[in-house]
Amino acid sequence: MKNPVVVAIVVGGILVSGCQRKAEGQTVAVVNGKEITVPELNFALSQARVPENADKTAVRSQMLQQLIDRHLLADQARSEGIDKTPEFLNRQRQAEEQLLITMLAARRMNTAQLPSDREVQTFIASHPGMFANRETWSLDQVQYVTPKDPAVIAEIQKTHGIDAIITVLESHNIQFKRQKGRLDTAAVPPDLYAKLAALPAGEPFVVPVGDRSVASSVVGREPNPLTGDVAKPAAVALMRKQQTAKSIEGLLKSMKSSAKIEYQPGYAPKKS
Repeated sequence: MKNPVVVAIVVGGILVSGCQRKAEGQTVAVVNGKEITVPELNFALSQARVPENADKTAVRSQMLQQLIDRHLLADQARSEGIDKTPEFLNRQRQAEEQLLITMLAARRMNTAQLPSDREVQTFIASHPGMFANRETWSLDQVQYVTPKDPAVIAEIQKTHGIDAIITVLESHNIQFKRQKGRLDTAAVPPDLYAKLAALPAGEPFVVPVGDRSVASSVVGREPNPLTGDVAKPAAVALMRKQQTAKSIEGLLKSMKSSAKIEYQPGYAPKKS
């Protein structure tokens, strides 16, 4: 080579020109040299709840602009070094693991055997609060900071109404907020539903929520049964979710028993 510098410049120019991306074919846009592809756009559209009668061309254009905006803002975040911070790296790992777990559960659900008609009918019969006896309950509630004194907790447990609970809270200067609520019995586990349904009228039940507690009493019941043709698909969907959760739980138990897990002193779980 008589002039290697010239050759290097020419070859470099060919490589640069060959790597230039264009908005054509499967590439619907190029943002600062980065492609937005048809699959990426289609995935974004599939995640959006687009009405059937919507202008598909307008929606596609709007979604593409949102993707462009997202790419630009993400590039700005990278230019400021946010993608190198410990907080970002921890959140990225957490989000990736959660996505993998969600997709693992979805794969297991989609490949699981469907329950038989007999199993579905047995499930429906054993969950009356979700189906034949399903109701929407109107609740009178009081939310308060959970007392640390066991004696106060015991005093609340002896009451038989929301007003009585408020009296106890006021006597101990405990902050509270009274409110109205609604509860679909389909969301209540069968064993808990049986206990709540058997409570005398006005009898409160208490549910802990973090450092607070919510006491509720049922003041109205609106029948909302799920029967007939709509009951079966709802039951099948719920059964599949429960089966998947049980499958994942069993898988995790098996994996933990065979995994090599080492803890720094003081971080290992307490032996039961």
